[in-house]
Amino acid sequence: MKILQLAGTSDARQLAIELTNNGFEVITTVVTNNAAKELQRAGLNVIVGRLTDLDFYQLIKKFQIHVVVDGSHPFAEEASKNAIKGAELANVTYIRFERPTKTFKKDLIIEVESYETAADLAAKKQGNIMLTTGSKTLEIFTSKLLNMPKTRVIARMLPRKDNMEKCEQLSLPQKDIVAIQGPFSKEFNKALFRQFDITLMITKESGNAGSVDEKIEAANELGIETIVIKRPKVNYGTSYSTIYEVIEHLKGEDFIGYGF
Repeated sequence: MKILQLAGTSDARQLAIELTNNGFEVITTVVTNNAAKELQRAGLNVIVGRLTDLDFYQLIKKFQIHVVVDGSHPFAEEASKNAIKGAELANVTYIRFERPTKTFKKDLIIEVESYETAADLAAKKQGNIMLTTGSKTLEIFTSKLLNMPKTRVIARMLPRKDNMEKCEQLSLPQKDIVAIQGPFSKEFNKALFRQFDITLMITKESGNAGSVDEKIEAANELGIETIVIKRPKVNYGTSYSTIYEVIEHLKGEDFIGYGF
């Protein structure tokens, strides 16, 4: 059986390795060269780049894929929708692999539905705000917060050249950029929050593999309010949260000649 897998996260990369170990032929897709290198070191075939629905369709036909396994990040909404559509166009099965959703009950946590709502709320609260939401949506926050009185924005993101260039374009000062790659312990997060005297932290509900717990627990213990952006709502259809479930599903179905 041939599988096309979106594998941009650490747990998705582990899934790709386990699928290969179980006898499946896996072709992976990632967005960055850094992610590709990790998969290549594990001996996996990798396609690098952002893919449209037609790109997925063409890859499925080219490699005679039987099933698409979507292990993209919980917030990679566009990638998932393109994979779903590409699989539909090619008449092959689509399966979602996603980290379990977290629930939060702590007093200092505010859950919101969007980045825009998070930015609006942060503008009302002001103070020293740490963003741990990545570079893709950085402009949503800088456009509303950078010129606010009594407000400082500290952006924590991956140490990539394109991220630094984006910060420069958005006029985010170098002293307010924390370019570093996790995952981080609770104690590391606490030290970082203390260093910048953080009064508000903004993060995404990325799941355990995204080290959300460590960030929120650190903030909670320091009395720092946290805005948590909920995952986008996508109709995935068949979805699993463990590697075992995905493998068992694939072993239990007959994909021979499916879609071709």
